[in-house]
Amino acid sequence: MKKIIAVTGCPTGIAHTFMAEEALKNAAKKLSVEIKVETNGASGVENAIQPADLVDIAGVIIAADKDVLPDRFNGLPVIEVPVKEAIHHPAELINKVINGEAPIRKGEATTSTEIIEKES
Repeated sequence: MKKIIAVTGCPTGIAHTFMAEEALKNAAKKLSVEIKVETNGASGVENAIQPADLVDIAGVIIAADKDVLPDRFNGLPVIEVPVKEAIHHPAELINKVINGEAPIRKGEATTSTEIIEKES
């Protein structure tokens, strides 16, 4: 089973963040794709992506209209879209990732730990 990671977030973090999460999870289930979705909502980050989650993934979908620390995915196949894209076209985004159509995110590869340390 293919595995992907997704990160969702919108400025208010009330509705679109979680609508995108639900749409991506439902589409992944129909496509027989394993998915972990980190949400960046009003109550903060939930289901945070850990370095171990990045092992053997096909790629990452960032569906956000706010900063969700995308540098932690440098060097990986990443699709970055507005959050509404994940709500309206989740299967298309997932298929792009699992079919190898996501571009490699430019920048030096980092880890979540390095980003957290930089923020401190």
